[in-house]
Amino acid sequence: MAAEFSMMDPICLVENQNNQLTVNPKALEILDKISQRVVVVAIIGLYRTGKSYLMNRLAGQNHGFRLGSTVRSETKGIWMWCVPHPSKPNHTLVLLDTEGLGDVEKLTMASEYTLMDPICLVENQNNQLTVNPTALEILDKISQPVVVVAIVGLYRTGKSYLMNRLAGKNHGFPLGSTVRSETKGIWMWCVPHPSKPNHTLVLLDTEGLGDVEKDDPKNDLWIFALAVLLSSMFVYNSMGSINHQALEQLHYVTELTKLIRAKSSPSSGEIEDSAEFASFFPDFVWVVRDFTLDLKLDGCTVTEDEYLEKALKLVPGEDPQIQKSNMPRECIRKFFPRRKCFVFEHPTNDKKVLHYVEEMSENQLEWNFQEQSKNFCQYILTHAKTKTLREEIIVTGIGLGTLAKAYVDAINSGAVPCLENTVTTLAQGENSVAVQKAADHYSEQMAQKVSFPTDTLQELLDLHASCEREAIEIFMERSFNDDKQVFQKKLMETITMKKEYFLLQNEEASGKYCQAQLKQLSEPLMESISRGTFSVPDGYKLYLEAMDKLEQSYNTVPRKGVKAHEVLQSFVQSQAAIKESILQADKALTAEEKALEDPWGTAEHAKNQEAEKEQELLRQKQKEQQEKLDAQDKSFQEHLVQLKEKIRKQSENRLREQERILEHKQKILEELLIEGFENESEKMRKEINQLKEEIQETENIWPSIFVELFYMAASVLLEHSLIQ
Repeated sequence: MAAEFSMMDPICLVENQNNQLTVNPKALEILDKISQRVVVVAIIGLYRTGKSYLMNRLAGQNHGFRLGSTVRSETKGIWMWCVPHPSKPNHTLVLLDTEGLGDVEKLTMASEYTLMDPICLVENQNNQLTVNPTALEILDKISQPVVVVAIVGLYRTGKSYLMNRLAGKNHGFPLGSTVRSETKGIWMWCVPHPSKPNHTLVLLDTEGLGDVEKDDPKNDLWIFALAVLLSSMFVYNSMGSINHQALEQLHYVTELTKLIRAKSSPSSGEIEDSAEFASFFPDFVWVVRDFTLDLKLDGCTVTEDEYLEKALKLVPGEDPQIQKSNMPRECIRKFFPRRKCFVFEHPTNDKKVLHYVEEMSENQLEWNFQEQSKNFCQYILTHAKTKTLREEIIVTGIGLGTLAKAYVDAINSGAVPCLENTVTTLAQGENSVAVQKAADHYSEQMAQKVSFPTDTLQELLDLHASCEREAIEIFMERSFNDDKQVFQKKLMETITMKKEYFLLQNEEASGKYCQAQLKQLSEPLMESISRGTFSVPDGYKLYLEAMDKLEQSYNTVPRKGVKAHEVLQSFVQSQAAIKESILQADKALTAEEKALEDPWGTAEHAKNQEAEKEQELLRQKQKEQQEKLDAQDKSFQEHLVQLKEKIRKQSENRLREQERILEHKQKILEELLIEGFENESEKMRKEINQLKEEIQETENIWPSIFVELFYMAASVLLEHSLIQ
């Protein structure tokens, strides 16, 4: 157990206070005294799962890292315990105990921005909806994918409390903030997602529905529809139980067929268009507050989900009132394939403080309510998916802002928000971002990897091809609906321009480097010329030998780059006058002397060498030109290969989406048959048969469509390639 220090207690190494990480100077002082090699063991996991016990055992102690020590706010972060290693002499064992992960009170440290307060996204004043420009500016700064959770329900039913808990805060959306007239609408809170790295959690809190003071009841319908359209998980908040009255209050869902369109030009009526809602609607969560009933049906205990599904079963009967009450049930089952239910007991039995629940500490709330709240938050944060549109189009913060503006603009113009049109609008902005992201990646990677000058042109072109491949992958991943390859062509043009810039930089670097090398290597030659070394009989031959020696030295210089031959040839040409002068001096010798001194025709030989060098330079330029053409063709082929793969994936996504909806409709059909609803069953059979035909058409016709799309894209890209 020999060590340079005595056993000490654990100490915080990295402190985490107010979501700010700092290194503890005292811990650094301890580490500075340890000159031995260290064996570092770190443990990580969910909070309150017994991590500290295991680390204490590794230290050979029963105590050290305290139970809960990494949960209490004043001791969050990473705790360190340095002990002599029990089996490695002259080594120190460093144990690192981390604060528990997954605590809903925490927010991830990784983020593109600092935590902000809630802000109104869609303002509702005088029954007029407008998008808040400041909120759009915030969303425009979020290039990450977003997970959007919206909550809707009657006013003053505790919606804001749940949203604050999802943000890991007790305050944020204030009670009543979406009831006061000046703050009505849809409020937004963007926070780093606590369990999905590089994702932003967007919480949407809506104004209370059913306020009798409202002039236009359709205003509530639009708030409801917008919450559905913008979210990836839709939470409906109600009070008491799921009964006839609760379902009546959810009549908004039956109006969605009038408020939303899937296609800009549906081939037939409302039913066919709404049949596609399930392909892009969010997951549905029904939260029942102040629930006092026992979760039992027919004397048997049931789960919350079973309670919901039982409540959604259609009630038999021809009475118009019964049929009206069945409409919300039918719409929820049809439009929302993924459903979940949570019931909450009263947060407190003290009615006097019930309206101040946000100001109460956790231990003042009923234990059951605390557990139900934690279960709700854990489910939402774990299961709420990234916001997507049809065929798995991922929505970023920028895209969410585009969606909000497009939907509100459609509403204000008197039109019906259409998903197909919105996707087209969204594609314009997102594809422009995709081009920029891909081009920036190309520039960054080239700048990081290239070392000017490259030894050969091909070396730079190979690096270009590698970086371009990555850039195209980024574009393909982020872009969508680029049917005419407008944006892909723009990317090709942008990268071509950037490539030319790198080629120019490479030539400039090579030219400067070669000139510097030649200047240094030619200094002895220049000195010899100045001293008149070659102004002697046979001086021309001596000069040629000196030049030949210079060229040999120059040729041994490594990584001269693409301008090596050209710079040398330019230098040789710059010496032409001096060379001619030395030659003429030699000619001044007597004929007899010259015959003896130049028996092999030195001057003629020199001219032949110069001609050969010019030919070599020409061949070099032709080779480089061919390499550039080959690189251009390779670039074109890379674009086509990745486009072909993207089209193939789109086909697979389309089929997968159709098959998922088919499975959902078949499940609804089975339920309708069991419940004895023949008319509704027949309608669903028609939808199923139509969807089967579409699937068959996709499987049979898609190969030919694929070929047509591929060749159309190839012609567009080839046209650009030939221009270069």
